[in-house]
Amino acid sequence: MKMGKGKTVVSAAFLSKTYQTSDIKVEVLKDVNLKIEKGEFAVICGASGSGKTTLLNIIGGIDKPTRGEIIVFGEELSLKDEDFLSDYRCNNIGFVFQAYNLVSTLTVAENVAFPMEWTRKPADNIRKRVEELMETVGLEHRADHFPFQLSGGEQQRVAFARALANDPPLLLVDEPTGNLDTKTSLKVIQMLQKLKHDGKTVIVATHDERILALAEQKLLLEDGRLVSLE
Repeated sequence: MKMGKGKTVVSAAFLSKTYQTSDIKVEVLKDVNLKIEKGEFAVICGASGSGKTTLLNIIGGIDKPTRGEIIVFGEELSLKDEDFLSDYRCNNIGFVFQAYNLVSTLTVAENVAFPMEWTRKPADNIRKRVEELMETVGLEHRADHFPFQLSGGEQQRVAFARALANDPPLLLVDEPTGNLDTKTSLKVIQMLQKLKHDGKTVIVATHDERILALAEQKLLLEDGRLVSLE
């Protein structure tokens, strides 16, 4: 079940995250406030270690804040249990991880099909959707290959296809061009441009100025605090 269609998709208020290892506390996020509207393309930038991935993980329900409020599609995620969050992630969030996170023992087609199998979609629908997504990312000829047989750029495109499998209303993308050469990066940027054109709500963590140029909202994380660039 996909969640409601209110205008504000993501709302964070005084959001903070602290990690503790032995006697050392590291405050990664400090009193972050933000709003992302439906259909908005937002970019979060900042130096490595500034908390971009942590913020995406909290919005996606992978991690929970230490303090503060995170409301996505009208639901306060920090109050939810793991059963709720698993369903929430599968139906509402498309993740494109920096390390791709493809399942090494599954073919490309099986990786893309996996989120749809999790939501128990009919086999015919899954097959058609996989074919459609493989064509969208230009990898029809790679459907039966395994991730280790693909280049980094191809794995990134498979990660996009998998993230879009259940047609989620929110896409979270972590450093999509960080490990790619210039030519391959341009293909990924074209995919992001298409998602923006299609009206998807997209939040990208990136250093890439070319992606920053697509943004309707530009945010900078500095020392765990979020500031608007515009």
